[in-house]
Amino acid sequence: MIRNDRRLLRSSTRYMPFLGLRRPYEPIRMPSTSTGFTHTQIVQKRPFLSAAFAAVRDAPLKALEKAANADPGNSMKQLNFLQALTDRYPAAAVRRFESPGYNYCENAFREYVRACELSGAEVKNFKPPAGVAAAGEAAAVNAAAGMRGVEGAQYAHATPQQYAQYGGLGGGGGAGSTNGTSSSRPLYVSLGEGGGWKTQAWKTGRILAVTFIFVTAFGAMLDSQGLGSRLPGSKDSSVQQSTSSDKRFKDVVGVDEAKNELEEIVDYLREPGKFTKLGGKLPRGVLLTGPPGTGKTLLAKAIAGEAGVPFFYCSGSGFEEVYVGVGARRVRDLFESAKKKSPCIIFIDEIDAIGGSRNLKDQSAMKMTLNEMLVQMDGFESNSGIIVIGATNFKQSLDAALTRPGRFDKIVNVPLPDVQGRKQILELYGKDTKLDEKVDISILARGTPGFSGAELYNLVNQAAVKASVEGLESITHEILEWAKDKILMGAERKSAVITAETAKCTAYHEAGHALCAILVDGADPVHKATIMPRGQALGLVAQLPEGDQTSRSYKQMLAMIDVAMGGRVAEELIFGPENITSGASSDLQQATRVARAMVTKYGFSREIGYVFHSGDNGEEQSSEATRIKIDEEVKKILDDSYARVTALLKDNAKQHKRLANALLEWETLTGDECRDIVKNNRKPSRAKENHRGGAKGDTSILGGLGGVGVAAAARAE
Repeated sequence: MIRNDRRLLRSSTRYMPFLGLRRPYEPIRMPSTSTGFTHTQIVQKRPFLSAAFAAVRDAPLKALEKAANADPGNSMKQLNFLQALTDRYPAAAVRRFESPGYNYCENAFREYVRACELSGAEVKNFKPPAGVAAAGEAAAVNAAAGMRGVEGAQYAHATPQQYAQYGGLGGGGGAGSTNGTSSSRPLYVSLGEGGGWKTQAWKTGRILAVTFIFVTAFGAMLDSQGLGSRLPGSKDSSVQQSTSSDKRFKDVVGVDEAKNELEEIVDYLREPGKFTKLGGKLPRGVLLTGPPGTGKTLLAKAIAGEAGVPFFYCSGSGFEEVYVGVGARRVRDLFESAKKKSPCIIFIDEIDAIGGSRNLKDQSAMKMTLNEMLVQMDGFESNSGIIVIGATNFKQSLDAALTRPGRFDKIVNVPLPDVQGRKQILELYGKDTKLDEKVDISILARGTPGFSGAELYNLVNQAAVKASVEGLESITHEILEWAKDKILMGAERKSAVITAETAKCTAYHEAGHALCAILVDGADPVHKATIMPRGQALGLVAQLPEGDQTSRSYKQMLAMIDVAMGGRVAEELIFGPENITSGASSDLQQATRVARAMVTKYGFSREIGYVFHSGDNGEEQSSEATRIKIDEEVKKILDDSYARVTALLKDNAKQHKRLANALLEWETLTGDECRDIVKNNRKPSRAKENHRGGAKGDTSILGGLGGVGVAAAARAE
């Protein structure tokens, strides 16, 4: 066997600029020994993950090659490259030296002989460059003197002619060139492992260490970005572990009907045998539907708290991730955890995120998650003792297979609280705050129609914060009204710069709305009128119904259109048709929406008939002729309203002017103050808020610029 196996391992080249693609096994031939046998060492390549390290390690070598190729006639550059190549890849150095077109010196020939020794290649029989032959023969002998072992000793005592006989310089071929050509001169082949186990263990250890460092650093980076928990197989945090809810039914007010329907769930979880002894089974799932903020989640927690069972909470959007199959796996994990805690409650908030109606265009991941949910709720295996409660704002969007009996058997509607429910909710939240003794909860409840439980909590909380900022000892009714107005109309923009002319135009516009709301039969009462900028509006008139409105009459809808038209008509009458502004765009939009709904949805047009037209605009499925008639009917309703409001404001011009001037002076008027000004000619008794004709802020920065309708406003005075 050849004794330089480790050196051969190091010479298995990765840097092969002359061979192109690397073969998995590369035979390396060594000169024959005195026995006449030729040993061929086959080195097995083990790439592992060392390609990246080899690229960095070979960078200097590539730089030397680039310099040598750029100047093939420079023997010094060729020598430098050949020396570096021999140290690392001797087989490649041999091929480099044997390639034509490069100028080599005597030392380069020595490197060639050394490369042949290291790689086991034959020293080819060719004539060195002129002036190098004699020195080359001596170099061959000197290089051979460095060889180890028996072969090295033989070469060390050989003459140049004898050296050539073994495949070296000058020889015409000898024994070394005929091995393997006949049975009398066989070619022996041995398979080398390319190094001992220690070398391989060292390489493997280095690779594992570097990989561990890289994975650790990558994981730390993901954790710092909050993405670590989203990797496949990582610990799932989208589902909260079972907890004991501290909520009770006494904490849920304003939804008595929904609470009563859920009491039987509590009885079942407390005493399952009471229901099963007669063969009855409780619904496996309960679906809570209704607008946002009505207390669906609170109801589910109250059920778990009353029954004293574990409570699992998760969000519908928390199941899905970027990886396919994660959602289905999380559903399985959720139900497996629930089975261990049975009896228990699983609450899935916003279940429409995964339970929407399926269609062919849906992604496969979404279908997998929903299918897994269907199987877990009512599949082959029974989930006795697990109550699934889902909550959604869009029941109509759920898949029919999810809402069928056997899965979500009971559907409980949780509506917005009525006036009695709002009073109960305000009283509940008022217990945790310090309300003034003069606060009348009933008045506040009547003045917040359409508010959900969450909005009522926000109202009380904002009032408490405002009272604390102002240093009050308790929350007064005025602070509660301020909080309500902020929710209804937006926050005041007291720092806005408003000129007197702009304020005057806004005041007459809002006074037109308020006057119509006061005088038109069927209109909702005025809650407040203001020219204080709030949100995106320079002014507004807020109306609140006297009670909870479940439906609207024909007269009420016409009144809504008349009130919306009041602002545009007021501008035209006061400032002239040429000075009307774009401030009435939202009013016209509202009036048009109501008029179109009257024609297409409610059957209030005899010309169109008692027909319901579907779609957002109410005419998607209608013929072209019907659409034309619908547009004509809508325009007729709006034109009639404009004419009625014009006549109304002309007949009450003095009241209109008084109301506008009061807005300029007090900026904000309550509904009662507006009615006193219009009907009793009585101004507010409190101090005026503005003494600049409605102007606000530092108007000097506007220079000589005026607002819209300056001359017309002056004539109106």
